[in-house]
Amino acid sequence: MDPDSFRSTLSTLNFGNVMAAAARDYQKEVLAKEKSQATASNNEEVDLDELMDDPELEKLHAERIAALKKEVEKREVLKRQGHGEYREITEGEFLGEVTGSERVICHFYHREFYRCKIMDKHLKALAPVHLNTKFVKLDAENAPFFVTKLAVKTLPCVVLFRNGIAFDRLVGFQDLGGKDDFTTRALENLLKRKGIIDEKKQDDGEDADDGEDHHKSRSIRSSKMQDSDSD
Repeated sequence: MDPDSFRSTLSTLNFGNVMAAAARDYQKEVLAKEKSQATASNNEEVDLDELMDDPELEKLHAERIAALKKEVEKREVLKRQGHGEYREITEGEFLGEVTGSERVICHFYHREFYRCKIMDKHLKALAPVHLNTKFVKLDAENAPFFVTKLAVKTLPCVVLFRNGIAFDRLVGFQDLGGKDDFTTRALENLLKRKGIIDEKKQDDGEDADDGEDHHKSRSIRSSKMQDSDSD
C-alpha cells in the first residue's frame, strides 16, 4: 500500500475512533444527568411526604383554617348588623342602629342639597370597603328630634359614633379643603385619622376611587336648615 494512502487511512480510523469515544462519553453524561435528576425527584417526593407528616406544619395549617373560618363568621355577623352597604335609616331606627355596632358613621342630609349628594357618593364607595364600620344616612328634615339633640345646623353633617356615643363630626367640607372636588381617598384618609375606620380594608382589596369626577359647586338654601354650600 502506498505510504501516503496508508497514513490517510490510519488518520481516518483514528478520527473515527475519537468520534466514537466522544459519542460514548456524551451518552454516559446524559445517562448520569438523567439518573441525578431522578434521584433529586425522589428526594423531593420524600421531603414532601415528610412535610405532610410534620405535626408543626399540620398545626399551622389548622390554625390558618380556623382563623379564616372565624373571619368569615365575623363578616357574616357584621353584614347581618347592616355593615357593608350605605343604607338610609329612619328616625325611629336611629338609636338601634348607632348603638348596635361599635363604630357608626351617620350622614345627616337634605335631599335637595348638592353637597349632600357628593358626600353620599363617597360614603357609598367606602361602605363595602370598610366592613368593620357601619355607614348610614338620615334625612334631617324627617329627624327633628336628633337634629336638635345633636345640634346639627349645617349640612352635610357626618356624625361619628363609637359605642353609641357621638365623638366627632364632619361639618360641610371644611375638613376636606372646602371644595366640592375632593376624592374618596381624601375622605377615607380623614376618617382614618379620626379613628372611625381601620387603616386596613376588610374587603377583597379594591382601593377607594382616587379619581373622582370634579363637581360644580352650587348654592342651595333652606329656610329650615343651612346648607354648607351657602355663604
